[in-house]
Amino acid sequence: MPHAPTTFEHLMLPHIDAAYNLARWLLRDERDAEDAVQDAFLRAHRAFERFRGTDGRAWLLCIVRNVCYSQLRKNRRGPETESFIEEAHGAPDATAEKNAAFWNETKGELLRRALDTLSPEYREVLVLHELEGLAYRDIATVAEIPLGTVMSRLARARQKLQTAVFALAEKDVSNEL
Repeated sequence: MPHAPTTFEHLMLPHIDAAYNLARWLLRDERDAEDAVQDAFLRAHRAFERFRGTDGRAWLLCIVRNVCYSQLRKNRRGPETESFIEEAHGAPDATAEKNAAFWNETKGELLRRALDTLSPEYREVLVLHELEGLAYRDIATVAEIPLGTVMSRLARARQKLQTAVFALAEKDVSNEL
């Protein structure tokens, strides 16, 4: 059976959602992410003759990442972080059932907000691993960092995300009281 020619569209277009997802989380703006993905696809298309792999996902995401970080540097947009009040806010009259219902209704939004508080390098590894399903090796390629750094950065990112989720949840509960 003859092997179909490998085209840019065949190898790269299936990864457009992953490219947008990464750009959206790094840039934190839908229009900026769309522009970054368009720029990345143009760059990838121009450089496609140099591509020597069979899976274009990591290669394309590396280009998207570079475009996003270039845009962040150009705009001098540092990570926006929210300061957290570390003291616990109790809700003595709240039942476990009410808390569970609240958590189920808001956990998606809460996770998004918590992820937004992380610095780009932590958002990046979480998005690539948890949302895009990339292996550590592929994340190392995309982020241009050593494999050990991927593992430690992912562990720190998970801890920071957990802390942010709890802080935001406490803040939300205290605002409702």
